[in-house]
Amino acid sequence: MQLDLLTILALRLCVDGLATAAFFAQSRRHPSVGGPGWWTVSGLFSALGSVGLGLRPDGPELLTFGVANTAFVASGAFLWVGLRSYLGQPYALRPVLAALLAVFVGNLLLTSVWDSMAARQALFSVAGGVIAGVALRDIRRFDPFHRTLELQVLRWVTWFKLVALIGLAVGVWFLPVSPTGERTSPAVPVLLLATMIDVLLRLVIFSSLVTLRLQQQGDRARQVLQIREADSRALIENLGAGVMVFRPDQTLASVNTAARRFLGWSECEAHSAMPDPLAPDWRLLREDGRPMPRHEVPFERVLATGQPVADVILGVQSGDGAQTQWALCNAYPENDAIGGLRHVMFTFVDITSLRRAQWHQQALEQQLAQSQKMEALGTLAGGVAHDFNNILAAILGNADLARQDLPPGAPARESLHEISAAARRGRELVRQVLAFSRQQPMQRKPVCVGDILAESCSLLRAATPSQVQLVQSFATGTPDIQADPTQIGQVLLNLGTNAVHALKGQPGRIEFRVDTVPPGDPSLPAELVRSGAVRGVGAVRVMVSDDGCGMDAATRNRIFEPFFTTKAVGSGTGLGLPVVLGIVQAHGGAIQVDSVPGEGTTFMLYFPAAPHTEPALQTTPAASGGSGPDGGTMAPEHRGDSEPPLPSSVEIPAMADDLISDQRHILYLDDDDTLVFLVRRLLERRGYKVTTFTDQKLAIDAVREQPAAFDLLMTDYNMPGMSGLDVARSVLALSPNLPVAVASGYITDELQAEAVAAGVREVVFKTDAVEAFCEVVARLVSPPRPA
Repeated sequence: MQLDLLTILALRLCVDGLATAAFFAQSRRHPSVGGPGWWTVSGLFSALGSVGLGLRPDGPELLTFGVANTAFVASGAFLWVGLRSYLGQPYALRPVLAALLAVFVGNLLLTSVWDSMAARQALFSVAGGVIAGVALRDIRRFDPFHRTLELQVLRWVTWFKLVALIGLAVGVWFLPVSPTGERTSPAVPVLLLATMIDVLLRLVIFSSLVTLRLQQQGDRARQVLQIREADSRALIENLGAGVMVFRPDQTLASVNTAARRFLGWSECEAHSAMPDPLAPDWRLLREDGRPMPRHEVPFERVLATGQPVADVILGVQSGDGAQTQWALCNAYPENDAIGGLRHVMFTFVDITSLRRAQWHQQALEQQLAQSQKMEALGTLAGGVAHDFNNILAAILGNADLARQDLPPGAPARESLHEISAAARRGRELVRQVLAFSRQQPMQRKPVCVGDILAESCSLLRAATPSQVQLVQSFATGTPDIQADPTQIGQVLLNLGTNAVHALKGQPGRIEFRVDTVPPGDPSLPAELVRSGAVRGVGAVRVMVSDDGCGMDAATRNRIFEPFFTTKAVGSGTGLGLPVVLGIVQAHGGAIQVDSVPGEGTTFMLYFPAAPHTEPALQTTPAASGGSGPDGGTMAPEHRGDSEPPLPSSVEIPAMADDLISDQRHILYLDDDDTLVFLVRRLLERRGYKVTTFTDQKLAIDAVREQPAAFDLLMTDYNMPGMSGLDVARSVLALSPNLPVAVASGYITDELQAEAVAAGVREVVFKTDAVEAFCEVVARLVSPPRPA
């Protein structure tokens, strides 16, 4: 029997070592699983208890009984601690260690004080039963519905152990007593064998629990990974950017909705390969619009270099005549663990609308640059016109005075006539520049474009070769426009003359057509859409077409630039079309040009239609002394002729001495000495008394000293320091009844309004003929004062 007991203890020791090694390996391999570490400690205490039993009966009783029994109880306690750790329940080591210490003390007392084997066995059974009971409680709480098979097996094994310990605690008191007074049991080897089997079962069960926990963790990890993958797919699918994943063989692995929408693919449509730039139905374009070579395609560059490609602007065009889609592309490789290429990630953002906005912005910038160029030239023209008009006025006035001083048959009169003609041509050039810069006065009133067209065509017919067919068409019911008829006629003559030149002496056809464009018509320029919607009227369209040489795009983009001309040197000034543009825009209109080289050109002019309820403005040409509706006089009307009649050479007789007291006294102010000298001679020759100044303050001081001494103040408008309007305000404050006229080389609506508000009687155009200037003076001076 003793041999059998030792053999069983040796086997048990081997089983304890096996269990300890197995649990230790699991704790090192799977540290995230709670329990194997404590089960390793439990195996060590079980082995210690087996060693203690093996030393009986030769060993000391303290080791064989006290330590062995306490080690077995500690083994069960740490099995329970490991179980709670596995189940994720809290555990406290201090109570466990205190209970183990109490068991050890009890074994010492039952060995040294009261040597009772039955009491020691009962203490061991009670401690083991308590541990089994709390283990069953934890299993029931964790798995109340018995869903985990491994825990249920552990539960039944624990129940079996609990029943065996209760039977041992009770049966030990009924064992026979030996002659030495000890109770002996022939079933001890059987009990040791049963406990060894219990250790083996628990090894299997706990190992299964570890495997179950690893499986659960793996399932949770896969579930989390699946959720993350689903979230990633949903995120990529709902991205506004396109995402395409290609395999190294150019087959498509995945594509999101934005990419399908960009490429025009349906949800179920299968496109397994990347669009081939060389295929007839796919075209990849560079940023400049040229075809993209294959080696520049981002996908090919990633395959060739293995490096990412960033910020490539790519145009995609599918099908003949399809609209090009533009994208900002990025591509980068996705490698496997050993560095091999797995996929090529291709991402892009649709920038088609941005590209269109950029092109539109560039067009607007070009228009702005053109507008600024026109504005700068207009400002320059206004500044130059002041001095140039003074020069022309001096030339014309002195030539007229010199002609009056010569007898009718004098040879010098012909030279003076040529001087006057050249000065008048210069005056017309200045007027064209002012028309371009919109710095000339306009006599707006409701006019019928058909009447102006008929008059312009009759004038143009005389200068048109007989082989050119001149056609005019006027749609019935076309409304009037609010315009200056002289300037509209100038526009039609300029366009007609350009059309004749475009035919280059060949037979052809020039057509003038006038019709109406309703407010909602899509062909209506944007400049007139808003004004037409506000006023509730459409536009009058004037089309001038020819079948001449036409223009290419480069020429068409420059036709409205000042001094740009395609004619030979000396054949054109390059101001015709800029003048047309200035006049049309001054009337609130717009111009569109359609031209094809070799097929002809069509100019389409759009003017806002005059509202039917708007009354016609009655204006009287200032040259004949008409007054405006506000009581002020209007500026002189410009005639369209290039060669007005020459003034007569009738001389003014000298004034008698006794009439000097009745002379009207004219105060003339100008910063140009030459013009002051001319005006003085001109007016004195007609019997006026003239006082001239070139300094504004001196002129104001003269009126302040003698407010009633002057019958008319004629002042230049554009002078340094104080303008003519400032002088007029100061003088009228001193002498309110004194007539005041302002002369200017360019007259705007704003200038006329300010002049009327300041009390100025009339605004005079400085380059008018001498007779017109003298007529204004004669009309504005006060009647002779009574003696």
